[in-house]
Amino acid sequence: MLAGAALVVACGGGGGASSGGGEVAGTTNSAEATTTTRDDASDDHQTGGSTTSEPAGPPVRERPDWLGTRVLTTVPGDPPPATPTELDPRVLATVDVLPPPAGGGFHSTVQPVPADVAARSTWHERCPVGLDDLRYVTVSFWGFDERAHTGELIVHRRAAEPIARAFADLFEHRFPIEDLHVTSAAELDAPDTGDGNASAAFVCRATRGASSWSQHAYGLAVDINPFQNPYTRDGGVIPGLASSYLDRTTVRPGMVRPGDAVTGAFAAIGWRWGGSWSAPDLMHFSANGR
Repeated sequence: MLAGAALVVACGGGGGASSGGGEVAGTTNSAEATTTTRDDASDDHQTGGSTTSEPAGPPVRERPDWLGTRVLTTVPGDPPPATPTELDPRVLATVDVLPPPAGGGFHSTVQPVPADVAARSTWHERCPVGLDDLRYVTVSFWGFDERAHTGELIVHRRAAEPIARAFADLFEHRFPIEDLHVTSAAELDAPDTGDGNASAAFVCRATRGASSWSQHAYGLAVDINPFQNPYTRDGGVIPGLASSYLDRTTVRPGMVRPGDAVTGAFAAIGWRWGGSWSAPDLMHFSANGR
């Protein structure tokens, strides 16, 4: 269990029951085969061979031994706590949950959600989308350690192939991601440590502060590097220790910025960014802009 994940999945827009059933932007009905695999390894996708808009960042840091162990206690109305120096900038190595991609190139797979993956996810029978309408997607991504890793997501079946294309663009630009894995029920219910940074897609939960389903509950939203791209609302910040990253003028690795490779990759599949909201959710991308 990655600590602080309860904060990672506490953001994002909501949607009514119709949001998961109709046609949505950036989706396709072609992901019906049992397994779809795309291997895009090429010279441009090898270490040192990619064209990139991401400048070289600071050296990777050791993971603090306190990461995920200190429950965050805040009083409503108080300013967010300061970001620990060990996490400013946050440049931590990826902890692999899947084997790295063969040859260091980009690989993606799309398949129905395996039973063991469903069992370790947040899906249950009361979710607004059935397992048959979800897909298990694996994609390659670059870590802050400048190594290629394999991540996993659960997304709506119509979004599976577009999402794989978006992550192929991120890989080509060597945009760094710390962690990309399927959120578990234990993570969703974990104590708030304020230092989680798990990028994720499907999470069966309501919108923060509302009773309607989040777009994450349909597999139609993705959060990217929550710590580097926090959500601000009512004077608070999520994740709770990411207040340093509210300063968007100091550009650090892993940040999503207007017009960059990340917003461009998702715009190319018709998804919209929460960074333009009145209460910005800088980590959040969704098919319907909510």
